[in-house]
Amino acid sequence: MSAVTQTPTRPLTPRPAGGPAQSARDSLVVAKRNLIRMSRIPEMVIFGLIQPIMFVVLFSYVFGGSMNIGGTTDSGVYREFLMAGIFAQTVTFATAGAGAGIADDMHKGLIDRFRSLPMARGAVLTGRTLADLVQTALTLLVLAIVALLVGWRIHEGIPKALGAFGLLLLLGYAFTWIGALIGLSVRTPEAATSGGLIWLFPVTFISNAFVDSSQMTPWLRHIADWNPFSATVQACRELFGNPGVSHSGAWPMQHSVWASLLWSVLIIVVFRTLSVRKYRNATA
Repeated sequence: MSAVTQTPTRPLTPRPAGGPAQSARDSLVVAKRNLIRMSRIPEMVIFGLIQPIMFVVLFSYVFGGSMNIGGTTDSGVYREFLMAGIFAQTVTFATAGAGAGIADDMHKGLIDRFRSLPMARGAVLTGRTLADLVQTALTLLVLAIVALLVGWRIHEGIPKALGAFGLLLLLGYAFTWIGALIGLSVRTPEAATSGGLIWLFPVTFISNAFVDSSQMTPWLRHIADWNPFSATVQACRELFGNPGVSHSGAWPMQHSVWASLLWSVLIIVVFRTLSVRKYRNATA
């Protein structure tokens, strides 16, 4: 009887992921996982809604009668001027949550488990940012309803208003990639939250979001006019038909819609590339 020889088998290794289609599927799977997680922790969504609502009420009624917009201090004019800035601030502040979430996944070893699966490397980050975008859209919807209740109105029709909300979501998605890079660069979720807020405050307040940039000192006005955040705020005011027409000669203020698109796309390209590279190095 002849002996049966067995060929030694190599240990199974995850099939390398490749191709845009598979990357998109993997990203959607990760996004679904994060959305389910958010639905099971409703306080994450609730607390995310409370803060922008407080900003609307406080800025509208506390500062509304003291701000000079277009030569008038009428509080109703200021509320319409304000809302584009509050919308933009809300979508950008989601950056801190995105960074903390990714840092938490890294800290708990979840990323290591994803590595053992045959999935695209960038899908983990893309899925996470897409899930955060859905949460941001929900927050923006609730905030728009609150804004209507306090007197904010759109004057250029529904299509342009939808375009404005699209620019806001694109800006929020772009800033989420900055949060992803911060989350991958720190050791704890607490550090990611702090790191995500430190730079957001100067970006949002040295802008045209809450005051007319023409009232700033010249050097500060130039910074505000070229701020990517300001471009989106100005574009939204134009598309909503709200007060706050800029008289600045800066290109982003004269072509705010195009400037908003270009800034957001540039931020996505740069920080997604850096984040994916950092993710690969961190999990190597």
